[in-house]
Amino acid sequence: MRKFNIRKVLDGLTAVSSVASASSAAQQQQAGNRETEIQETLQSEHFQLCKTVRHGFPYQPSALAFDPVQKILAIGTQTGALRLFGRPGVECYCQHDSGAAVIQLQFLINEGALVSALADDTLHLWNLRQKRPAILHSLKFNRERITFCHLPFQSKWLYVGTERGNIHIVNVESFTLSGYVIMWNKAIELSSKSHPGPIVHISDNPMDEGKLLIGFESGTVVLWDLKSKKADYRYTHDEAIHSVAWHHEGKQFICSHSDGTLTIWNVKSPTKPFQTITPHGKQLKDGKKPEPCKPILKVEYKTTRAGEPFIILSGGLSYDTVGRRPCLTVMHGKSTAVLEMDYSIVDFLTLCETPYPNDFQEPYAVVVLLEKDLVLIDLAQNGYPIFENPYPLTIHESPVTCCEYFADCPVDLIPALYSVGARQKRQGYSKKEWPISGGNWGLITQSYPEIIITGHADGSIKFWDASAITLQVLYKLKTAKVFEKSRNKDDRPNTDIVDEDPYAIQIISWCPESRMLCIAGVSAHVIIYRFSKQEVTTEVIPMLEVRLLYEINDVESPDGEQVPPLPTPGTGSNPQSIVPQSHPSTSSSSSDGLRDNVPCLKVKNSPLKQSPGYQTELVIQLVWVSGEPPQQITSLAVNSAYGLVVFGNCNGIAMVDYLQKTVLLNLGTIELYGSNDPYRREPRSPRKTRQPSGGMLTVASCMCGLSNLYSESVKKLRTSYITGLCDINEGAVVPEDRCKSPTSGSGSPSNSDDDQKMNNFIEKVKTKSRKISKMVANDIAKMSRKLSLPTELKPDLDVKDNSFSRSRSSSVTSIDKETREAISALHFCETFTRKADTSPSPSLWVGTTLGTVLVIVLNLPPGGEQRLLQPVIVSPSGTILRLKGAILRMAFLDTTGSLVPPAHEPWREHNVPEDKDEKDKSKKRRPVSVSPSSSQEISENQYAVICSEKQAKVISLPSQNCIYKQNITETSFVLRGDIVSLSNSICLACFCANGHIMTFSLPSLRPLLDVYYLPLTNMRIARTFCFTNNGQALYLVSPTEIQRLTYSQETCENLQEMLGELFTPVETPEAPNRGFFKGLFGGGAQSLDREELFGESASGKASRSLAQHIPGPGGIEGVKGAASGVVGELARARLALDERGQKLGELEEKTAAMLYSADSFSKHAHEMMLKYKDKKWYQF
Repeated sequence: MRKFNIRKVLDGLTAVSSVASASSAAQQQQAGNRETEIQETLQSEHFQLCKTVRHGFPYQPSALAFDPVQKILAIGTQTGALRLFGRPGVECYCQHDSGAAVIQLQFLINEGALVSALADDTLHLWNLRQKRPAILHSLKFNRERITFCHLPFQSKWLYVGTERGNIHIVNVESFTLSGYVIMWNKAIELSSKSHPGPIVHISDNPMDEGKLLIGFESGTVVLWDLKSKKADYRYTHDEAIHSVAWHHEGKQFICSHSDGTLTIWNVKSPTKPFQTITPHGKQLKDGKKPEPCKPILKVEYKTTRAGEPFIILSGGLSYDTVGRRPCLTVMHGKSTAVLEMDYSIVDFLTLCETPYPNDFQEPYAVVVLLEKDLVLIDLAQNGYPIFENPYPLTIHESPVTCCEYFADCPVDLIPALYSVGARQKRQGYSKKEWPISGGNWGLITQSYPEIIITGHADGSIKFWDASAITLQVLYKLKTAKVFEKSRNKDDRPNTDIVDEDPYAIQIISWCPESRMLCIAGVSAHVIIYRFSKQEVTTEVIPMLEVRLLYEINDVESPDGEQVPPLPTPGTGSNPQSIVPQSHPSTSSSSSDGLRDNVPCLKVKNSPLKQSPGYQTELVIQLVWVSGEPPQQITSLAVNSAYGLVVFGNCNGIAMVDYLQKTVLLNLGTIELYGSNDPYRREPRSPRKTRQPSGGMLTVASCMCGLSNLYSESVKKLRTSYITGLCDINEGAVVPEDRCKSPTSGSGSPSNSDDDQKMNNFIEKVKTKSRKISKMVANDIAKMSRKLSLPTELKPDLDVKDNSFSRSRSSSVTSIDKETREAISALHFCETFTRKADTSPSPSLWVGTTLGTVLVIVLNLPPGGEQRLLQPVIVSPSGTILRLKGAILRMAFLDTTGSLVPPAHEPWREHNVPEDKDEKDKSKKRRPVSVSPSSSQEISENQYAVICSEKQAKVISLPSQNCIYKQNITETSFVLRGDIVSLSNSICLACFCANGHIMTFSLPSLRPLLDVYYLPLTNMRIARTFCFTNNGQALYLVSPTEIQRLTYSQETCENLQEMLGELFTPVETPEAPNRGFFKGLFGGGAQSLDREELFGESASGKASRSLAQHIPGPGGIEGVKGAASGVVGELARARLALDERGQKLGELEEKTAAMLYSADSFSKHAHEMMLKYKDKKWYQF
């Protein structure tokens, strides 16, 4: 073994580092002089972080409430969130600090307040009269668990039922308990021998507020007289009760039971139900009871003046309807409509014309809260059609797998997407306006267009208009329609690398100016789309199959050979690296019968009708190689000016000319370095791990940074697979022809017995690997869909990072390390590619997960017809830059410090009629638009900004001197980095795994903002977090919701004005007229002085230990809201004055009418007196 003199090595390193530091200091000084010319305008005061709005369907909903006067809907969730909805565009999100589930919501109707009851036995009073609602009071019950609440209309006393069967009464003004308590034993007395169970219902008689109907779970219902403090009637039933509802006249009520029955009771006949109905039960002969059904979870009883009452219920289906979807049943007279829902029903509410319970209800719609949707049913139209939902609640229609955010887009983009998306709308909705119409919009202070793109598990892509803190779907693209779909599992080709969701979107690359779209999917497929306003039929879908693989073979050789450089310019790629086809290949096999050259998905071979919008330009698929599936794509970029798309994965990189439909480049990552490889690529000893062909090991090692997030089974599989390969002999690294089998002869001189043993062992390993590779691939694919990061290579989240474990270092020589080098960032640009360059030229900058940046020069043919005939020449520049950690993002600045955008071609319609051909050709001949840098003087330079997981560097071009460096984090890693514009300047924005959001000035990389925002609790946040221009950012906060935030001080200041008003001054409708006879004979609704009953003077004080009052922070928020809502206050004052004037006018009219009546009475009386004045009594 060769010995090293460590002292000499250290001396050599010291000498080299001292020379390097001296030269870099000189370079930095020279660059520093130049840098003083760039004036940076961004300062720390320009930055402030705050949440703006939350869009999407409330995740895991649990409660529902509606204010019929304000027309505001509230939804509570199992995570303690509160979402409020008014008219389309008026939404609000609040959060209970405890995070406990919301079990019930009660509006103080037309008061601008809401009471929430939580699973941790707390009650909260929310003030909705401010733009950001806040809690005014809280009440924590200590000894009893809350099960049901009821707040009568226009009352300040809230009834709270508990698990023990008791009812407590809370004053909602002061949020204190009354001394008045209804104890369960007093309520039931001797009617039951056992405890009646928790309170499941409380409501007052619509015609008599002094009578309270109490429903116990066991089946007992009690009508309690509040004044006499005793039960008037007790109604008992064998089956458990789920809900109770009154008829508006207060003479009948209806109960829903656990056996699928409804019982209707006359108030004064407690012995037995007036009627029993089993809505979904099969009526048996011989008068037998119908078969029991599933529980009816809720029932509502709503009356109409003109016709029969509505009985609306959820649940109650018969047990033999296996697999039937959840239903809402509407019974109206003799007709029964069963409305099937897509998801299970959480709750529903009937919307009625009046808020008064003692009037005809006149229901007009039903709001149905489902597990993953909100549905509104129109009760006034035949067939009960649903309303078209204007809220952006379909984000999760298929699970979101990735998203991108674009602020300050071209102004014509949103109208173009809206016009093609309008044709996709469904028909058959109700023609009426959306009934939830409360609140007012905020002021629009932001005028720039914003677009959010979401990629989904079913292969769909949705474009959303996100301008001015609203969200509206514009257009939906289904990428899966270019592929053949298997009818059932048996037909499914065994080339899939994932069992479910094979079309899931992983990466989106979009050029807003040219409208070119490129997506990468989970089945290692890439699709390029053009935007067109015209419908076309594509006879043959253009496609390419790429054989992207880097293979290392064992060769016994005394000295390792260097990996050959890139192919010579103009030769394109290795001839065997692609399978050029315009149609999917049939399954072919390599020499030993393994699957080879087969893509994971099959492209349709029938003509494809493409609607206006995004239309398929080219489908690219990576193919299986010698029995191993292709690796998932980790990076993607498209450039419309060059007509190129490039993508990379754990194996290497491929570049495609989508205009000529040819592969230009197809290389393993190691081959990219050519002779400049900083690694010693020969193995350290003859017995080390060999890279398996196709590299399931590559996937395993690529994903190893997330090992603590994966299931134990995947870890075990990965470990067993890696350890099973550890005894294979390993020789020098020599590239092999890609079409050969991975076990083909290495050509090394060795013993025939050893050869035989070796081959046998390799065969065993291959057999084992084939068995588990698909299982591992499936799990990895699922995880990457659900958890994957942009670079796919992250250290364990809960282990402190070894600061240089994956950095570029000459000590990293093991093949295990080099298999981890995936392509993590790609950027097309017009810049200086070599130190000697005097002018910018088109190039591709490639970043890897080991922190290397390599530059590839692009020699493009002239525009017009020549662009389609001459080849694009791709050649290495030899430029290699290094950073610590995986490369995430690259961008370029000009001499003034302005961002140099990638070259792009302006959008134009490609599917033009034939008579415009000549005009079109003349358009094609114009030069491709390039970035502003090419018009600058030759002597001027540029700056490359490169951000990795650990640090950021600004490098001066063409000299390639690092003029600024910033270590972003030592103990964590950057998940997302974006170079964005803000306040007419630019900065670098980063989100770290430790929850910090940071911004840095450019080009000096001065820290401007560092705020701890949220910890990385799950990989969904990591996968979807993105920054964009003008201080905007977003991430998927739950599987169904997008959270938007801003890091701009200006936006934070304007946010209060931009938010909508939930509460608007509305006059409460007049109470129903009692009528002459009801007033004369004492009929109609009986009022109750609750203050007299429940006040402290009458009922005394409640036990202090029962509940604890907690003042809320809403007071301060209220002051802030009042300060910002001066206009609202003026409007309220004006409305009050109007009301007062109107009432005075009415009073004057009534006075005049009474005066006239008195005059006429006096006149008639005088006439009568004159008539009978002189008559005697007997003359009458």
